[in-house]
Amino acid sequence: MTRNTIDRHVDVAILGAGTAGLTARRAAKKAGASVLMIDPGPFGTTCARVGCMPSKLLIAAADAVHHARTTEQFGVHTPTVEVDGPAVLQRLRSERDRFVGFVVDGIDRAYAQGELLVGRAHIVAPGELRVDDQKVFYKRLVIATGSRPFIPPPFRGLDDLVVTNEEIFELDDLPESLLVVGLGVIGLELGQAFHRLGVRTTLLGMGGFVGPLADPEVLASARNVLGAELDLHPDYTLELVERVDGGARITFVDAKGQRRVETFERLLVAAGRKPNLDTLGLDNLGIAPDERGRYAIDPGTLQLEDHPIFVAGDVNGLHPLLHEAAADGRHAGTNAATYPDVTRAERAVPLAIVFSDPQIGIVGTGWRGLTEEQFAVGEVDYGDQGRARVQGLNRGKVRIYADVATGRLLGAELFGPRVEHLSHLLAWAIQQQQTVYSALTMPFYHPVVEEGIRTALRKLRDDVDAQRALQAAA
Repeated sequence: MTRNTIDRHVDVAILGAGTAGLTARRAAKKAGASVLMIDPGPFGTTCARVGCMPSKLLIAAADAVHHARTTEQFGVHTPTVEVDGPAVLQRLRSERDRFVGFVVDGIDRAYAQGELLVGRAHIVAPGELRVDDQKVFYKRLVIATGSRPFIPPPFRGLDDLVVTNEEIFELDDLPESLLVVGLGVIGLELGQAFHRLGVRTTLLGMGGFVGPLADPEVLASARNVLGAELDLHPDYTLELVERVDGGARITFVDAKGQRRVETFERLLVAAGRKPNLDTLGLDNLGIAPDERGRYAIDPGTLQLEDHPIFVAGDVNGLHPLLHEAAADGRHAGTNAATYPDVTRAERAVPLAIVFSDPQIGIVGTGWRGLTEEQFAVGEVDYGDQGRARVQGLNRGKVRIYADVATGRLLGAELFGPRVEHLSHLLAWAIQQQQTVYSALTMPFYHPVVEEGIRTALRKLRDDVDAQRALQAAA
């Protein structure tokens, strides 16, 4: 791609050509605005290049190994299973590049239409951007610059020993050992995958949490089940990190008070991400973050303070998921095109899934959001669920919540088999504003893992009825 230095004038400038930026471009054009995306590259979206797609390719390889090594429970013996690390990573990159190619095709079309400027934008004044040696004048702005991995201070300065999800898929071979710092989605998924591929792996988290789970019953199940397979430490105290021959030596104290001193070839840091808002020049517009480093972004309109600026995708810190970034992009692009006539978005029911094994799902109002409501709970322990036992997948717990007054389904936290599918069914039911009573009229085939959801719904119905009876008797 070549550059020109002619000043540009557009209705809507879009900073970032990822999922949110590309969707914002389409939405703004549909609303009749002239648009220009600005991005320094590399292109291909976070999801396709370094996020959901390459991670699922690694998980697929790890699951294949795990299934081959756990067939004895069915009377099937597989005496040897060999992992070819370079071949695993080569397939990952080959398939990843295929997904990226689809996105790049769209980028090429935008460039051919004069709607992409390759470079890094900086806000110099209201309505004016500088992109290297070129000026861009805009009427409204969409910021969709994404986020970057956060490296905690103790792990800085280790240079090539530290990798994030943005580098780990480029390794030529699987490391001999790996320390995973962070038990969020990225750390949990990749940590378990590398463990199953034969890498000596230790996973460290904070606060006792595993993934996004907050319900104490579901969280306890996850800690017990995953802790039985993995060297998992949701609580730890770090004492020392130092570079030594062969890698990084880590000294930490686990939740049992035992001091561990181990050396790891690589450190995968998955301790959160930081929005790419702090280097854009927002201070030149008089815009500054609060004492916690957060900017005043309206979650309904995505507008930044009272400026003609709309913030979409990971960079706004509101909905860090691909399908949410696409929704953000559509809304931000439309509002930017029609400003000052803006609308508030009608969001779909929140849905988040972690592709660990067992999987994790948060649907609708999770445990943290229930503190202000009078709610009922129904649960199922998948250790005793029929189809799960048949398949050797009988691990985990699911809890579903409903409003006592109306019986309406509110949300759920799930840890168990086939959760990616169960979560969708519950999300659809919640978005349709079904009650626990109407949900129980839906068909359930036998034997399927969905029958576990029916068990939880029956217990939820009983809890709703019992709480109503107590209220009536009071």
